[in-house]
Amino acid sequence: MVKRSLAQSYLIKAMKRLKVLDLLLAEEDYSDVVREAQEIVELALKGMLRQVGVDPPKQHDVGGLLQEFRDRFDPDVAADVDRLAEISKKLRKEREFSFYGDIDFIPTEEYTEEDAKQAIESAIFVVSVARKVIPEAGL
Repeated sequence: MVKRSLAQSYLIKAMKRLKVLDLLLAEEDYSDVVREAQEIVELALKGMLRQVGVDPPKQHDVGGLLQEFRDRFDPDVAADVDRLAEISKKLRKEREFSFYGDIDFIPTEEYTEEDAKQAIESAIFVVSVARKVIPEAGL
């Protein structure tokens, strides 16, 4: 059995969950695409933070921490930190609405195919950056 770090575990989970997004999109389950993309982004970003020695808090948007610890990342990754933080913040805002909705916000009616595709693109980008930070030995 290969011993993995928690950061690697988060990356594995994020990469596996990416595969689910296409199925949800094909099912026209746009709100769940958005919710799942948010969770993928959260896992990947928390894995990145753990990899550079930052214990992320139990909150869903850690973009600010990425910015605070930008200097711990290689320059090519550091250049993407603001975009990563923006994605994290945007999807965090959608987290509860995309899952639970509200009295005047029905998730299955509010989210569009374009919303879902944008969430997928964001999740793929974040995971691609996380793969630059977190070693994949044994993944």
